[in-house]
Amino acid sequence: MAIELRQQLKLTQQLIMTPQLQMAIKLLQLSRLELIDVIRQEMEENPALDESPEAETDEEVFEQAPPVEEQSSPEKEVTVEEKIPEDIDWSNYIDEYNTPGSSNFESEFKETPKYESFIAQKESLSDHLLWQLLMTSPSEEEVNIGSLIIGNLNKDGYLEVSLDELVHTSNASFDKVQNVLSVLQTFDPIGICARNLSECLLIQAEHFGLSDPVMVAIIKNHLNHLENKNYKAICRSLKISLKEVLAAVDFIQGLEPKPGRLFSDEEPQYINPDIFVYKTENDFVIVLNDDGIPRLRISAFYRNSILRGDVISNQTKEYIQEKLRSAAWLIRSIHQRQKTIYKVMESILKFQKEFFEKGVIYLKPMVLKDVAQDIGMHESTISRVTTNKYAFTPQGIFELKYFFNSSINRIHGESVSSASVQEKIRQLVENEDGKQPYSDCQIAEILKEDNIDIARRTIAKYREMMKLLPSNKRKKI
Repeated sequence: MAIELRQQLKLTQQLIMTPQLQMAIKLLQLSRLELIDVIRQEMEENPALDESPEAETDEEVFEQAPPVEEQSSPEKEVTVEEKIPEDIDWSNYIDEYNTPGSSNFESEFKETPKYESFIAQKESLSDHLLWQLLMTSPSEEEVNIGSLIIGNLNKDGYLEVSLDELVHTSNASFDKVQNVLSVLQTFDPIGICARNLSECLLIQAEHFGLSDPVMVAIIKNHLNHLENKNYKAICRSLKISLKEVLAAVDFIQGLEPKPGRLFSDEEPQYINPDIFVYKTENDFVIVLNDDGIPRLRISAFYRNSILRGDVISNQTKEYIQEKLRSAAWLIRSIHQRQKTIYKVMESILKFQKEFFEKGVIYLKPMVLKDVAQDIGMHESTISRVTTNKYAFTPQGIFELKYFFNSSINRIHGESVSSASVQEKIRQLVENEDGKQPYSDCQIAEILKEDNIDIARRTIAKYREMMKLLPSNKRKKI
């Protein structure tokens, strides 16, 4: 078979991601705070963008965007005819415009407070313990050992290394390390620097004067029975009555198992909704949250410089036209993003109207395909819209993904959503008798009476997702 080179024409169709389409997709999946950051960054980089009190519509944006065409008129030299007065006091002018705040000409020098002095910083666990250690007037060796111990505490306040490792690292004697550790275990918060849960609870019991023999024995040897609420095993082992065990358990339950979490540096995450859904007399109203989002418009200065035909170089003209096109596409993409979010929320409201009126139990099963077909968009677009977007509703704040959930078959009639089944399980657990809590099998039987066919293992999975304890650990005596 001969090998030869041959030229051939072939006509094909393919989908190309234009920069404008990439920008629209990128903005669509951003959260509200991320969108504000992107807009601020674009305003810094693109001089053709201005912030205005009122946002422009798509038609206004593209009417104001100048056409891309070359100027045929020759360039002219620009001359400045304005004359600067000679009687200007330049020293006062420079002093006035170089001051960071309001201008003043006082001769006195006033030192302004530093910005750092106004910042509230939460005290960390390490700083709190080191401060207490230094208050005991320790020696240099004790400071080094104490700093080493404090540096090896986890976020819950437990010591994560053994004494032998501390001795080897600090090059100190075992007795010296043990003494410093004993001192640190008396510091606030009580129970700090313990090596395990049992030692932590014993330190707190001793501090509060609760060194009862029964309590000490339960903490040392029967924490596993205490966790499973197997009080009868504790009674048999310690040969005491159930009343004595319950009295000791009441005190133990009041102790802090994680003393270091009071100094946690985890910041709370606040949710700022993208959409508000309000209930009126007969219907619901959808309002987009535009608070804090800059309202953009195309800069009149750069637009008019092209439309007037000002004498500028071709390179400068191309730069301005590129920035104007970029600004127009950004404004249009933001408008399109807001319209798409509104359409998706409108479709969700149509499918889940009973949820907005009555609560979570009435949430219906729904998938992305339902909304995509309703508003004529692709499922991937709906997925991007519902990612990291939150809605304020009469039932609370929910992520848009929350309204899409799987279905569970009923014995008779239409299927029910998994979220509504979880809510039913939660209500059953909240309203159960503490002395005889429902097992997973009993919950399955109750739901079956309510026309919901669900397996026991599915109930166990939902219970773990909602962080509900099993029946043996929910039992109250």
